[in-house]
Amino acid sequence: MKTIFLVDDSATILLSIANILNKAGYATEKAANAEEALKKFQSGIKVDLLITDLNMPGMNGIELIKEVRKLPAYKFMPILFLTTESQQSRKLEAKAAGASGWIVKPATADDLLNTIKLVLR
Repeated sequence: MKTIFLVDDSATILLSIANILNKAGYATEKAANAEEALKKFQSGIKVDLLITDLNMPGMNGIELIKEVRKLPAYKFMPILFLTTESQQSRKLEAKAAGASGWIVKPATADDLLNTIKLVLR
């Protein structure tokens, strides 16, 4: 079973995305902010994919990706943004930081699961 790590400052989003993923057969780990997520990565958590929000208080999603990519175990792990942002400049910034893809909120369950299947091949 693949494990997907979700990072979002919205408890409602975390719960709804986790429910969709759990029903689809994925295990989930969750963090309410980037700092909490980074601590879990630094402690060696085993996950197959990171899905993170971009805009969060404190460390944002792009800063999180940069820090996670510095850790050898996660250098090639797929990372998706799930965010309300859709500007091309932000997408390019995220890609440069190491993001594998981008999903704009609100995303349907099908959009989410299809994108995950693409990056977890």
